Amino acid sequence: MRRPLQVTLLVLSGLGLLHVSLFTDLCLRYVKPGMRPLLIASGFVLLVLGIVEAAAREGREARAGRKGHGSHGGHAHVAHAHVAGPHNEPEQHHGHDHSTVPRVAWLLLLPALSLLFYAPPALGAYTASRQPAKVIAEQDDFDPLPKTSPLPITLTDFTTRVQQDRSLAIKARTVEMSGLVTPVPGGGSWDLTRIIISCCAADAQSVKVRIYSDSIPAANTWVSVTGNWHPGGKLGTKSAPVALDAQTVKKIQRPSNVYQDALPFPAG
Repeated sequence: MRRPLQVTLLVLSGLGLLHVSLFTDLCLRYVKPGMRPLLIASGFVLLVLGIVEAAAREGREARAGRKGHGSHGGHAHVAHAHVAGPHNEPEQHHGHDHSTVPRVAWLLLLPALSLLFYAPPALGAYTASRQPAKVIAEQDDFDPLPKTSPLPITLTDFTTRVQQDRSLAIKARTVEMSGLVTPVPGGGSWDLTRIIISCCAADAQSVKVRIYSDSIPAANTWVSVTGNWHPGGKLGTKSAPVALDAQTVKKIQRPSNVYQDALPFPAG
C-alpha cells in the first residue's frame, strides 16, 4: 500500500466516522451516546491528517520536479555512487522494504468502506439468545409503586420487583414493558429483551422477561407488552420466574438508541 492509498484510507476512515456519528445516528448501534463527541473528533482528526499528508506529498513532488529540471538545465549530471558489497554488487538494505505498508493493511479499507456504504446493524435477537441474563443488583428498599394501570416499568425494575421485593407490590398489577422479541427453544413462549451496553457493543449484556402469549412475534420485532406476573415459585425471592402473562402485544418502532432499558413510549 503506497502513500497515495494511505492518504485515501485516512480520508475514507474520517468520512466514515463523520457519516455514522455527525450526519446520522448510526453510531448509536455500536456505542453509548456519550461516546459520540469522541467519534466526531476522531473523524475530523483522520480527515485533517489525510488532507495534510496529501498536501505534503504534492509539495515534495513539486520540489523534486524543480530540482530535476534545474539539474538537466545546467547540463550537470550527478553520478550516484553505489557502495560495493560482496561479489562487487551494490549494497542493499537488509530486511523489509520500509517504503511500503504490509499488504495486510489493505484490510483496513473494509471497515472504512463499511461505515460509508453498509453500516452493520445493531445487536439483536441473535446476540441476546446466546447470552445469559444480566445479573441484577441486589436491592433492599423499594418505593411504593404508582397506581397507574397499566404500570410502565423497565425490564430491570420488573425483574427486581419479582425476585427481591418482599412486599409483593407487583402481584396482580398490570404492567407495560417494551423491548425486542427473542425466540426461545421449544416454542410456546418468547423473551422480551433489552440489550444494555456499558461502553460499546462489545460489552453488551441482556435483560430478559419471559412472555407467555397466544402468538409469537417475529424475531427482532420491537413490541410493547401489557400483562401480569406469571405465577410460580415464591414472589419476592429468586425462585419466582421473571415472566409475564401477556394481555396485549403491540408492534412499535425501534428506538433510536436501542441499548437502554427504558420505559415504554406513552400511548397516543
